[in-house]
Amino acid sequence: MADNIIIRVQSPDGMKKIPSTKRETAAAFLKKVAKEFGFNSNGFSVYLNRNKTGEILSQNKTLSLLKIKHGDMLFLFPSASSSSSEVMDTVQEDEIDQYLAKQDGKIYRNRDPQLCRHGALGKCVHCVPLEPFDEDYLNHLDPPVKHMSFHAYLRKLTGGADKGKFAALENISCKIKSGCEGHPPWPEGICTKCQPSAITLNRQKYRHVDNIMFENHTIADRFLDFWRKTGSQRMGYLYGRYTEHTDIPLGIRAEVAAIYEPPQNATQNSLELLEDPKAAAVDEIAAKLGLCKVGWIFTDLLSEDTRIGTVRYSRNKDSHYLSAEECITAGYFQNKHSNPCKLSRDGHFGSKFVTVVATGGPDNQVHFEGYQVSNQCMALVRDECLLPCKDAPELGYAKESSPEQYVPDVFYKDKDKFGNDVTFLARPLPVEYLIIDITTTFPKDPQYTFSSTQRFPIENRDILGETQDFHSLATYLSQCTSASFLDIVSDFHLLLFLVTNEVMPLRDSIGLLLDAVKTSNEDLAQTWKKSEQWATIEQLCSTVGGQPSSSLGYGAMGGPSVPASSSAMWSCLHCTFMNQPGTEHCEMCSLPRS
Repeated sequence: MADNIIIRVQSPDGMKKIPSTKRETAAAFLKKVAKEFGFNSNGFSVYLNRNKTGEILSQNKTLSLLKIKHGDMLFLFPSASSSSSEVMDTVQEDEIDQYLAKQDGKIYRNRDPQLCRHGALGKCVHCVPLEPFDEDYLNHLDPPVKHMSFHAYLRKLTGGADKGKFAALENISCKIKSGCEGHPPWPEGICTKCQPSAITLNRQKYRHVDNIMFENHTIADRFLDFWRKTGSQRMGYLYGRYTEHTDIPLGIRAEVAAIYEPPQNATQNSLELLEDPKAAAVDEIAAKLGLCKVGWIFTDLLSEDTRIGTVRYSRNKDSHYLSAEECITAGYFQNKHSNPCKLSRDGHFGSKFVTVVATGGPDNQVHFEGYQVSNQCMALVRDECLLPCKDAPELGYAKESSPEQYVPDVFYKDKDKFGNDVTFLARPLPVEYLIIDITTTFPKDPQYTFSSTQRFPIENRDILGETQDFHSLATYLSQCTSASFLDIVSDFHLLLFLVTNEVMPLRDSIGLLLDAVKTSNEDLAQTWKKSEQWATIEQLCSTVGGQPSSSLGYGAMGGPSVPASSSAMWSCLHCTFMNQPGTEHCEMCSLPRS
């Protein structure tokens, strides 16, 4: 027992007592220290003196040989490689974030002829540049801006005398911290060290995206066609890019170039997403086109009067703007597409992923409303603490703790009938505390990332009879009588079909064509048109009974295409099975050829 000793170890986070023995090696002792402080084996150094002299190395010498006695104080310092600042420097932020971080961001004002009493080169309080987070300036814009941009919020954090030396963005956690050994695990025990803090919901002062813009009306109209023809709701993913929004200081705009509709089961009142085997391929194609997934869109439309084409105005201040279930779904998507950020120790903070609802407006016409949910909502959804209410879509419900999961208390503040601020437990919870609204617009001058004037069928619309197959491709090509080859292939849904079709997928050989569409380079498109892959595509189109327009010279070597022969194999219009020539009924589904 005389060999047992206790060593005190002082770190930036506090002091801890490490039990040991005189005969214990330095290597074994350092492992105990690493476990106690939660470091990896190379994440710290221990010294005999506070001035970082006398480092204790991981070796086989005993503590007694190193002259370490009972009650001695050692000093632990995290190594530079494991410091949070070093981790932050390795984070690769989005291009728009890197661009805005280099901008001045200040709001410059002209000299006021009435209030300014100085020369042309002077400045006073009436004309000095304002900071991008100036609330008075934002409130006097037309229309007023309720939320400052995220980068303006970062300037506010990193401003002042310390220049943000101690600024850090913390992601909220609703889970019990692991590794607490002073008591049994939950539900038998919990302490203040491992217990997550209670959450008081506040309306977020900033937003990660300040504007959503569809490049043109055609994108939205094609998406709404599904509801117009079936009466069922529809959901899709928005693909586009993030750009600078100049109307707000250091603002970010999400520009939508295309909508991809994943497999789903839809009714008039519900949507159910199905597993999508093509999801990875779609993201890969979009990345090669210079696009990314910027959000999701869904419809909530109910026809009011079919004769004049009006829809019901159902989402308003008297009902709800987003239901609790939709907030949870938006939180799930935002957690899945988190925003890289150097000021967060986790390497990410918040999300730029947006939510767009196509619903009826006050004028009973279709309106597009943009939203995000707050970072607090993202944390509640990520840690499975938020539930929807069955009877009231405008209310959520914070889960109660159970033996399987500890849930921190969630509160929100509201005014009582006397006008006093009162704190309420979030059971239930008005979801308006979780919502951030974003302006959704269409440009005066339409823009076109994909310039095709014809419409190739959209994926996963078999219920409408719109199928993506080589017969529809042949029909699409035959309709293009005067467009250039680049304009013909500049269709997002056509490119998806060329990559993901089961007969001849071009995933490994379509890179040149994607580069041509991305850069609008007709020469690159013409080079790819002469490839063997396109020649095979043409042959398949002619085989199924369609033919590209001969005036465009779609042959592999530039010559006209060969018309389909009556003795060629034909594709069933109903199941796409390739049948032998001379038959009038499909061998697979027995339906007639016509």
